[in-house]
Amino acid sequence: MKIGVWQAGQGKDLVFLHGYLASKESFYPQINYFSRFYRVTALDFPGFGESDPLTQPFSVGDYADWTEQFLKEKNIVFPHVIAHSFGGRVAVKCASRGEIFDKMVLCGCAGIIPKRGARYRLRVGAYRLVRKVAPRYAETHFGSAEYRTLSPVMRGSYKKIVNEDLREDAEKITRPVLFINGSKDDQTPLSSIAVYLSRIRGSRLFVMEGCGHFAHLENPSEFNLAAEEFLQ
Repeated sequence: MKIGVWQAGQGKDLVFLHGYLASKESFYPQINYFSRFYRVTALDFPGFGESDPLTQPFSVGDYADWTEQFLKEKNIVFPHVIAHSFGGRVAVKCASRGEIFDKMVLCGCAGIIPKRGARYRLRVGAYRLVRKVAPRYAETHFGSAEYRTLSPVMRGSYKKIVNEDLREDAEKITRPVLFINGSKDDQTPLSSIAVYLSRIRGSRLFVMEGCGHFAHLENPSEFNLAAEEFLQ
């Protein structure tokens, strides 16, 4: 499999794990900054960026397996990690298996499924009904805009990913974790991060006021300083 990789700097390893439908370049301000202190490795997950597409749907666990294998092949041992959104899911899954990472900075970390209301259940019921009689129509008119842009294989992967709740995985994490979240993040709201904080002993939260889901890009200077202080 062809894998997109960007490495820079020297010193202790620091790995970047990007969000869904993003790529390693989404961490450009962080790579520029942290490569002065660390050996930085930013990768493209399979199916994204410059990496080869998936040939079968991956779950969060599959991406975690792949990430662990990638680290072994690159001889990256016990690195720090900075992850965004979906990358946070993968980092949580990896860290739940043992001390794979040293310190983790998780920005807009996904993986907590909120309680579903009646409106959501009605929409799911409608989708299942329509899918039985008009599957093509159901696939193009239901689901998020993000979901509708995906290939069939990636749609299968997306369903596996978003339907897995990581509360139990979070409870197994023993390494230090800093959550950084935008105060206006409506994709991974502070209520979801509060669940992580209650499950991971000793974890901390830094809120970036006025920022949304991409806080690390909206105010990279504030993000970088908060992450640097935690990692050092």
